[in-house]
Amino acid sequence: MTQTQPPQEASAPRPRTSPESAAPASPGASMGRLVGVDLARALAVFGMYIVHIGPPLSATDGVARWIRYLADGHSSVLFATLAGFSLMLLAGRSEPKTGLAGRQAKARIAIRAVILLALGTVMAMEYGGVIILGFYGVYFLLALPLVRLRARTLALIAAGFAVVAPQLAFLLTSRLSESVQQSINAYDPLRRLSEVGVLDLLLTGFYPALTWMSFVIAGMALGRLDLSSGTVQRRLAALGATLTVTAYGMSLLLAGKDALRSMAEDGSSSGGSGSVSFGSGSAPFDGGSFPDLPASTLLTAGPHSGTTFDIIGSVGVAILVIVGATVAMDRLPRLRRLAKPVIAVGTMSLTAYVGHFLAQSALSLPAGTSTQQSWGPLLMFVLGAIVFAALWSRFFRRGPLEYLLHVATKPAKHIR
Repeated sequence: MTQTQPPQEASAPRPRTSPESAAPASPGASMGRLVGVDLARALAVFGMYIVHIGPPLSATDGVARWIRYLADGHSSVLFATLAGFSLMLLAGRSEPKTGLAGRQAKARIAIRAVILLALGTVMAMEYGGVIILGFYGVYFLLALPLVRLRARTLALIAAGFAVVAPQLAFLLTSRLSESVQQSINAYDPLRRLSEVGVLDLLLTGFYPALTWMSFVIAGMALGRLDLSSGTVQRRLAALGATLTVTAYGMSLLLAGKDALRSMAEDGSSSGGSGSVSFGSGSAPFDGGSFPDLPASTLLTAGPHSGTTFDIIGSVGVAILVIVGATVAMDRLPRLRRLAKPVIAVGTMSLTAYVGHFLAQSALSLPAGTSTQQSWGPLLMFVLGAIVFAALWSRFFRRGPLEYLLHVATKPAKHIR
């Protein structure tokens, strides 16, 4: 499932291109802010590893169970939110790029979107609908008209999506018959290549654009803010906590004790293949028909449920992680030095994400599912990613796939 460099500190890692954006921040950007975002991105990578490689929730207890539960759904949401943030690195931070620079920025985003869609489709041919990269491509294309908007406007649009999109998705999928689905897929070239077609990308896949654009747009709003400001940090921390407590609290109040239940509690991963729902892939897939979910499902807030409460709560968690990482990297230089190898993973998270699927295949491990009963394989993958990223970053500015993505977008410079 993405250039002017800020002043360097001898003890801090050099800002590098993040996988979704492949572009640095505007002049004057805070070192702590950029490094904090990279740290948050690394945490999202490790969260994905937990879901795909770690033990299923049913095989965990105590602290391990909480870690497994928090990774389920929230890691991919954090990825999507950071994807929106990265779009602002391309489109201009505090001041949107206009004129020629604006057209070139939009061209870079469009090229990046097409490449991610193509890469996601190729990987979905092997690993199924769990691959988030194709969805990223769609998010980027849909976000193009929004890249010049202010933070407040973007936040309002994100809130609107969170309130309206889940109900609309539920209504559409409840009216979508198997025959209609088959008719649409029959003319869909993406569906012919893999199990992820246009219908999946927009409505019925694991990360459908209709509901997941809320996360991307929220990330775009964050990208417009000065995260190095103490006032902004405090306000965002309060906002994140309020969204999280309110959304999950209301869901528990309205839907009962199972409101936050995860699909992983049944021994499967929400990140695994073979499931679909009205909003984001959490109900069992029965061979081609859409599930007949009760309207009461809209009151739940479990990982990947795709409801309004799930979206609002997950955005709150993502904000807390991003702000927490930013504050830690800004105010704790010793921790920043110690975290350099982990931060390096965040600077090349596209490579780390694709690489862990390839490694799973090479090791004959089920890719995209959580079947291990031990934490050992997960720890090896995390350590392997850290070691690779730390060594690679000593000699190269960008990760392998990040470099190729950067080169592929160079034609945008010729746009006039």
